[in-house]
Amino acid sequence: MARRDNSHPYLVLFALWLMVFSASAQVIIVSPILPRIGEALNVAEAHQGWLITSYAVFLSLFALIIGPISDKFGRRLVILLGCGSMAAALWMHAVVDTFSQLLIMRAAAGAAGGMLSGAAVSYVGDYFPYNKRGWANGWVMSGIAVGQIIGIPIGTILADWFGFKGAFLMFAGTMTLTTILIWFYVPQPDVQRNQNRLTLKSAIAGYRELLGRRVVVAASATYFLMFFSIGLYVIYLPTWLEQHLNVEATAIASLFFVGGIANVIAGPYAGKLSDRTGRKPLIIVSCIGLALVMVVTTYWTTSMFIAYILFGFAMIMFALRISPLQSLMTAIVEEQRRGALLALAVAIGQVGIGLGGAAAGIAYVRYGYVSNTITGAVAIIGMAILVHMTLPEPKDDKKREAEIEDTFDPVIEPSK
Repeated sequence: MARRDNSHPYLVLFALWLMVFSASAQVIIVSPILPRIGEALNVAEAHQGWLITSYAVFLSLFALIIGPISDKFGRRLVILLGCGSMAAALWMHAVVDTFSQLLIMRAAAGAAGGMLSGAAVSYVGDYFPYNKRGWANGWVMSGIAVGQIIGIPIGTILADWFGFKGAFLMFAGTMTLTTILIWFYVPQPDVQRNQNRLTLKSAIAGYRELLGRRVVVAASATYFLMFFSIGLYVIYLPTWLEQHLNVEATAIASLFFVGGIANVIAGPYAGKLSDRTGRKPLIIVSCIGLALVMVVTTYWTTSMFIAYILFGFAMIMFALRISPLQSLMTAIVEEQRRGALLALAVAIGQVGIGLGGAAAGIAYVRYGYVSNTITGAVAIIGMAILVHMTLPEPKDDKKREAEIEDTFDPVIEPSK
């Protein structure tokens, strides 16, 4: 149920958007500035990947820890603590002098990211009515694409001018602003919370109970397959393009710029469309479309122009899928279990992209990039089948429709 208060949905959306922008960009920026980190801290290339591993491990762990806490004490508190903790961790990047210290800071940022990953989507589920969640999630998640378009180039320039710390300090500033916005403008939605006593034993029992539900297992499996396919397709795409088309790193950067633009344009429209047509049709269509792109990539890509078209279409398909899926998942369990479900999905998604990356390396070396694309396409078709056969499409009732009319519709109709 949406909260009836004096908060404005635009301010809530902007605060959540800036949070997603900052949290995602500070992760993505690690990859393009790895050489600068290696030079500054005298780190061998073989060890530089530990920065990504440490972040992912702590994100998964803290996502599982924080999920039940957000169900018990409310999403606003968790988001506020997560934003504040990430801002502090990013500011602390300024004082690191050794690789081990940087590893610790990245782990701290990952722990804060774990607080935010599931809670952000859960908050959208708490604050917005079900038939506006696609629209809201679309706008919030567009922060990832904008980070890719704007944040990463600016961060890379700052790393060139001031050293690798400059990039992290920029996102420390935006996350600090996010914390202030959350404090003043993001309320705690009036939803039912978990009234049971929270202990380690009860949290584990809660996850065990969730995994005993067929729909939760299916939803978790869709998250795994989605991120597993991303790991297979995206991680070695730049390497393959450099070798296949003999292009430089600037061309690869422009590819992700184009993909980011496609994503940021399609995301909000995809979410809004899913509010009208239902979540499942868009998810299934996007999975089929992305599978086709994966299959034809190695056969059709004869120039960067074609690569731009295919990757842009892939990002559109991703946008068509992510916000409808997240919106669908906010409605498959009761309100007081929403945080635990999203935390579980985020953790499983991290496992999926990790295993996808590992499988991508083996497949690429042994069989070439075509094996990555075919395997990724099979995984994403498997996701479409799971969504079609196992995930329910919730229906709004008359009470919820009346509530929507009484609260707000910030885009389609004026507030009443």
